[in-house]
Amino acid sequence: MNKKLRTLSLLLALAMMFGLFAGCSKDSEPTGGDQTQGDQPEQKQEEDQPQQSSGKDSIVIATANETPSLSPVDHNATAGNYMNLLTYSTLFRSDMNLEPEPYLVESYQNLSDTLWEFKLKSGVKYHNGETMTAEDVKASIEWSKEHPEVNLYSRDIVNINVVDELTVQMETAEPNALMLQNLTSHGNAIVPKALIDSGHDFATDPIGSGPYKLVQWNRGDSVEFEAFEDFFLGAPALKHITWKVIPEGSSRTIALEAGEVDFIVEVESMDVDRLEENADIDVLKVTPTSYTWLMLNNEKPGLDNENVRHAINAAIDKESVATVAYNGLASTAVSQVPMNFEGATLDNADVYDVEKAKEWLSQSGLDPASIEMSIICSDDTKKRAAEVIQANLKEIGVNAQIESMDLATYLSATDQGNYTASIGGFTANNPMSYCRSVYHSSSINASNTTRLNHAEVDELIDKALVTLDDAARKEIIEELSNKLNEICPQAPLYQPLTVRAHRKGLEGVEINGTGTLYFENVHWAQ
Repeated sequence: MNKKLRTLSLLLALAMMFGLFAGCSKDSEPTGGDQTQGDQPEQKQEEDQPQQSSGKDSIVIATANETPSLSPVDHNATAGNYMNLLTYSTLFRSDMNLEPEPYLVESYQNLSDTLWEFKLKSGVKYHNGETMTAEDVKASIEWSKEHPEVNLYSRDIVNINVVDELTVQMETAEPNALMLQNLTSHGNAIVPKALIDSGHDFATDPIGSGPYKLVQWNRGDSVEFEAFEDFFLGAPALKHITWKVIPEGSSRTIALEAGEVDFIVEVESMDVDRLEENADIDVLKVTPTSYTWLMLNNEKPGLDNENVRHAINAAIDKESVATVAYNGLASTAVSQVPMNFEGATLDNADVYDVEKAKEWLSQSGLDPASIEMSIICSDDTKKRAAEVIQANLKEIGVNAQIESMDLATYLSATDQGNYTASIGGFTANNPMSYCRSVYHSSSINASNTTRLNHAEVDELIDKALVTLDDAARKEIIEELSNKLNEICPQAPLYQPLTVRAHRKGLEGVEINGTGTLYFENVHWAQ
């Protein structure tokens, strides 16, 4: 009992810490960058500093995972979103405080609880030279609705009306508190109607109005882009960007230290201290909204038993998982909803308690040896976490296997439910987007990878989405959080810090709580 109370106290303290960090980042953000990222990079170059790998108008970025596609509509992968941000534009985009800000939209108004009108920026050019019109907006949103990977963010729109060349109206069946947030999704990128109608292959030839154009995709190795000089917000300072796929974390670190790359997206947690000691490198840490869990396929025999899921959840020493996986750069997670979202609660949530886990298993009526579980992982960090979990579950008689997969195979398996367990996560701007994506039955075969299908959960999510009053919506989310903790669809693990690293002299680097970085704002110091 004392151990349980200590764990709860620690979790509450961490939740308060996250709230303080989020408030600091929001309230004290200067014009030039986020306070949580440290001081602006020094402009003075030391004589013994290694030569920049790419010159003053180019950059090489190291990333762990290759995008599954360059299309905006046929994936729901973070690696794909990084690419989409370069080549496509949306009506709105998330600012550094995770609020939607107009992007392709010049102005907008809410004509009623269900009707929105958007005035578009004039003269926006696509990479093929065409000019954006309201017809493109209508066609793009309707195109998004056809794709299950992303239509979560467009299907609430029941009618789209082109008023004139630069004005479009959108109607929802019910009031929708997420309307503008949904329009920031890569799945709602605006592309030429003529290309949609002709069946253009956006997966390999991404024609949009974004700040960069594709040069070449060298599959398994790199993706190269060049600046779009007609970008509607002005030509980017970085004229050439190469995304280099380097799956192994320490190899990314070595490449940055050697000057072979300029920027690391996924910094190996075991190398953070070492990079921070390097005078030629800046390390950025941002409090995230991302959450990582042991995903449990609720449709699989054994895992469809709520008591078994509680047993697995209670058996995992999450402090050890976070330490081993992230070298202490992550806080433990207990609630099924991230605690830095308003409305998330610890009520009904499991804490680490091996004896309680054995009680849950006894109540399930199942022999733990009969529970089949293979934990699939797509990178080294997840594999380290899985090794701790494997040892924890062995203590209660559950034998888990560990299986490594490349990201594309991993995403296909989890999206389609062809797995028993997996380590994965999700990032969202707000609790409604998070819960709808992760737990609503309509998101099965997309982002609801646990395949939870629970009528009461669906009802609460739907109710929150149409509730425009903030206080009333918070109460609904609290009830939802309690219910999710009670049914335990998966085992929350940790909430990692977003860590990026780059060579000194790179300026304009801002990262928000979802890890988003707009490279068109980045430049080398002169």
